[in-house]
Amino acid sequence: MEFPWGHKKRFNSYSEYFKKHYGQRVQKLTIDAGFTCPNRDGTLGTGGCVYCNNDAFNPSYCNPGKSITQQLSEGIEFHQVRYRRAKNYLAYFQAYSNTYASLNHLKLLYEEALQFPGVIGLVIGTRPDCIDEDKLEYFSYLSKKYYIIIEYGVESVNNNTLERINRKHTFEQSVTAIKRTAQLGIKTGAHFIIGLPGESEHEILNSVKDISSLPLTTIKFHQLQIIRNTMLEKEFIKNPELFHLYELDEYLGLLVQITERLNPGFVIERIAGEVPPRFLAGPGWGLLRVSDIVRLFEKKLLEQNTWQGKLY
Repeated sequence: MEFPWGHKKRFNSYSEYFKKHYGQRVQKLTIDAGFTCPNRDGTLGTGGCVYCNNDAFNPSYCNPGKSITQQLSEGIEFHQVRYRRAKNYLAYFQAYSNTYASLNHLKLLYEEALQFPGVIGLVIGTRPDCIDEDKLEYFSYLSKKYYIIIEYGVESVNNNTLERINRKHTFEQSVTAIKRTAQLGIKTGAHFIIGLPGESEHEILNSVKDISSLPLTTIKFHQLQIIRNTMLEKEFIKNPELFHLYELDEYLGLLVQITERLNPGFVIERIAGEVPPRFLAGPGWGLLRVSDIVRLFEKKLLEQNTWQGKLY
């Protein structure tokens, strides 16, 4: 069966997307450039999002005390342990809000990364309230030569949920930032967390229509996990009955339903998160890697004879 995205997978796969455009795998190299967030430094609030502990997601080589060049070099060696060496790389500015600084400072960091051999572009994770027209015009300029994508942490379409998790921005702000980014010809991504406190499965599935209307290039889904040394861990210990943490099979069943309703033009970059067990304060899925979870997801799509956008 042929699908609109031009390969045999039943969803618009991130890995296949890069193979189609570059003829081979492209490896992301994570960077911690020492940023913070406006809901951490007191501008909007303190403490950050209730679930946030970036140490749980950063590879061991990431350290803001190291230069961008050193982190990229060590990142290549780090990934060689798991994968064969790639020829093309994306510098992934991941930790906290990577546009939360002056444009002059950002240029120094981004351009150091783009000068590194083999780096063909940037992946920049940020918040919708940490972007402005000058920065977007700069990214638009870079995108004419490099692969540039701005990934916005949206997390939920429900403002009550965003307030509950201390995001300190609204869904409407996310929509505005995403639309303006896309209008300037910049690739645009969004991140959502499945299973946030108070959100029912019905609400999650209903939200897919709003998500699908956005001008996105890529989309990421993560299951809610209780990470150590977060405000969410304290809440979970005190009131575990307020949380519904999905078992793997249940989560994959919900992801299939989300995928069926999802805009088939979106490239699905991630369907689940992966955290070292030492960081988990709540139940997890054992030692399964994301690649194992993707295989189980694909198996469910095949068994149910469904695919991305079937119900879109």
